[in-house]
Amino acid sequence: MSDLPRKAVTRTVKLAALPLGIAGRATWGLGKRIGGKSAEIVARELQQRTAEQLFRTLGELKGGAMKFGQAMSVFEAALPEEVAGPYRAALTKLQEAAPPLPAARVHRILAERLGDDWRELFSEFEDKPAAAASIGQVHRAVWRDGRRVAVKVQYPGAGEALLSDLKQLGRFASLLGPLIPGMDIKPLITELRDRVSEELDYELEAESQRIHAEAFEGDPDVVVPDVVHQGDEVLVTEWIEGTPLSEIISSGAQEERDRAGQLLARFLFSGPARTGLLHADPHPGNFRLVTGADGRTRLGVLDFGTVDRLPGGLPKPIGRSLRMTLDDDAEGVYGHLCAEGFVKKSIELDPDAVLDYLRPIIEPFEADEFTFSRTWMRSQAARIADPRSPAHQLGRQINLPPSYLLIHRVTLSTIGVLCQLGATVRLRDELEAWLPGFLPES
Repeated sequence: MSDLPRKAVTRTVKLAALPLGIAGRATWGLGKRIGGKSAEIVARELQQRTAEQLFRTLGELKGGAMKFGQAMSVFEAALPEEVAGPYRAALTKLQEAAPPLPAARVHRILAERLGDDWRELFSEFEDKPAAAASIGQVHRAVWRDGRRVAVKVQYPGAGEALLSDLKQLGRFASLLGPLIPGMDIKPLITELRDRVSEELDYELEAESQRIHAEAFEGDPDVVVPDVVHQGDEVLVTEWIEGTPLSEIISSGAQEERDRAGQLLARFLFSGPARTGLLHADPHPGNFRLVTGADGRTRLGVLDFGTVDRLPGGLPKPIGRSLRMTLDDDAEGVYGHLCAEGFVKKSIELDPDAVLDYLRPIIEPFEADEFTFSRTWMRSQAARIADPRSPAHQLGRQINLPPSYLLIHRVTLSTIGVLCQLGATVRLRDELEAWLPGFLPES
């Protein structure tokens, strides 16, 4: 058996073991309840054991398994502390780390993609990768003109691994749902699978990064490294030094947390307005806090492999709906949601009930500044996940149009990161500056 098929079989076996483990723990849980433990305690233990196995397995793999793990990791803030605590480090590791390719293999790939004389493009090249992620790894180097660069090398067979993993994960998505209260796992996996071709296309990624680098050139708050060279499955960009957001989350001072949160929110809302693109992979591994020569701290943004194309910026109906909700305009909000397809024509809902459902969600947009926290995130997740709550029942009747799916996930993911940071953010300032339709006169 060749090396590649053997690895594929190993991956499949590891992923296939996940639902078996979940089923086994369910049987174990039944025994514990019969033995006298309360249902709540048993459910918590089951959730913790399942999460530990899931993220341990995902952390050992690249491809779609790791991509899924990265997407899930930003929702860690929604989990109860006693469940989240034991494997928070594993989640953070998923954001930037994976077993690297050997140097000899990397050299062969570079020779195939950049030519046998690839070394002449660089004055220095570090064989040890600086970072390894779901579909490729990054090496530090110095370009022939003296610029420090990041060389992103795609793993051989990355596309097949992505599709195979996501297909396998999709088969038992419903079993993973309870890990993140209030989150539907299946649409997330479907969306990741639908965007595989984009994720693998370094030409598209280079174009998106160039657009952002040009739009944010000289910006006082955001730094986007420019593209230096793009080849088939190899992408060379300027290197930026900085503190990964994952480190700010784990050990940053409050001032750093607040600054990072404000800049992240600013990038989320200003990016589409300035570029017509939405950076759609907002996990902490893709951001840095960068201190410039002027002493000012900026947000360094990496990885433009997944973007949403929004030529007019974020859709104006989002801004209008938010404004109406803040103004307690139940009839206006409901009519707007119906017109945009969030409420199916076959369903009739109480406008006041819809407003009550939305009010807690938009709390961060209502105040001049808002402190995001894991406690707040958990309360929102619990409210929506509890089958007995009116919010859960109403939420099941609200439809998410396909054109809003990626925007919705990016917004939720960004809020998840803000809660991990525990940042105090003036979110309303960003809405007023960048969100079409939010201000009455716009």
